[in-house]
This record gives sequence, C-alpha cells and structure tokens, in this order.
Amino acid sequence: MLKNELRLKYKKERKALRFEEIQDLSLTIANNCLSLPIWDKRYFHLFLPIEAQKEINTEFLLQILAGRDKEILISKSDFETRKMTHFLLTDSTRIMNNDYGIPEPVDGIEVPASKIDVIFVPLLAYDKSGHRVGYGKGFYDAFLSQCKTDVIKVGLSYFDPEDAITDVLDTDVQLDFCVTPYGIFEFNIK
Repeated sequence: MLKNELRLKYKKERKALRFEEIQDLSLTIANNCLSLPIWDKRYFHLFLPIEAQKEINTEFLLQILAGRDKEILISKSDFETRKMTHFLLTDSTRIMNNDYGIPEPVDGIEVPASKIDVIFVPLLAYDKSGHRVGYGKGFYDAFLSQCKTDVIKVGLSYFDPEDAITDVLDTDVQLDFCVTPYGIFEFNIK
C-alpha cells in the first residue's frame, strides 16, 4: 500500500481504540520490550505520546528505563527547520505541549544525536521489511540519519506489519525491530 493510504487506515484504526485498550496494549508493549537485546546500552531516546493521536503510552516504558538507570532523552521539534533537539530527561525537566499537541521539554541539558544508543520510534504503520510510515513530515528520518550507524531503531505499534509499503524513498530509514502487543518483529537490514 501507499504511505498516504496507510496513514488514513491506521489513523482510523487508532481512533477506534478506547482509553482502556490503549493502556492495556501500551503496558504489554512495554513488557515485550524487556525481551529486546538492548539492555546493555546507556542512552535511550523515547518519544512522548500525542494523546489526541492515540499514540502508544510510553509512560510504562519510561518507568522501565528509569528503573534500570538508563539515560533517557526526549526531543523538541522545530517545525521551521524540521530538526529535532534532544534533551536529557531529569527530575527537573519541564514538559509542555507544543502547538501540535506534542509533549516537549521546555529546556534542559542538550545531548547530541551521536550519543544515542537506542531510539524508540513512533509510527502509524510499518511493513515486513522494517520500513515505517509516520505523519509525513520527515522529522524522524532526518533524525535517524544523523545517528551513529549502529544505533538500534525500535518501532512501537499496536498492529502487525503490512506486507509492503510501495512508495519507500531512499531517505527512509528502516527499523531494526518493531514491538507490538503480540510480539517482536526483527528486521535483518544490517
């Protein structure tokens, strides 16, 4: 399917989810992440969910990361430059929703993308090759292309993969894994 078709399909699928379902599915996804081969890493980038888009509640995953004393990074997006700046999440980090409803740090200790070991990637859809569909602004593809080559890219999804995304671009960065409530998909792209 084409990316635009997948965006429409999965926005509709998400819209049908009730709050309780989102919480249950998100908790299961977080628990499934415990089986990933990532826990020897130090710097983890985590997205904070856009509640209006019914994104996966990453609070459960945040608690796991904090409980394992990982360095947790969250981002602030600049919609003019389409770049993301990454900040260390600390007890004193103030978070506010931007104009698009994205929770972001107000300020903090900036960390370069080159330090990040693992990135939990938001998505609407993905395929069996590890290609993903986001909201179409290109923020994450640009961010992922700035990271070190061995950064581990982990998608989080309520749903199983599509067979194939037909309009993949050369600039699209593939996932290494995608974690769902039903298990983990691993993509052999390296």
